Amino acid sequence: MSGSGSVVDALGRASAAEKAARRGSGWYGRYLTAFAAGQLVLVPTALLWHGPLAGATFAVAQALLVGALSVYAARQRVVRRGSGVRHLVIVGVWGAVFALSVVLGTTVLTDSPGFAAAAALACAAPAAVGAWLERRSS
Repeated sequence: MSGSGSVVDALGRASAAEKAARRGSGWYGRYLTAFAAGQLVLVPTALLWHGPLAGATFAVAQALLVGALSVYAARQRVVRRGSGVRHLVIVGVWGAVFALSVVLGTTVLTDSPGFAAAAALACAAPAAVGAWLERRSS
């Protein structure tokens, strides 16, 4: 019986470690939520405000957002398996949507508040969907 008792103990410790890892991995959902919220502000700024000061302000604000989120991510203990691929997909989709939004917003739909609002939602969507999936799986 002592052998089966140690197996049960080992399984209990493994289960406790898995629960702790799942609880600790909720940071990525918060990370994505903050990024999505930032896009709701930064994308309209990029599309509606013009000139060199606008470009510099947008670049600094985006760099501060990404920098702060990177520091936050680097301080986390738990990274779930497959997170790298999920993050690359989210950032890749965001990059494509953002690039398309900037091209359309600076050529065809210049100074359109409606388009800026729609583009902000579209740019926030990949991170928001990723945050929702992260919360659902943890």
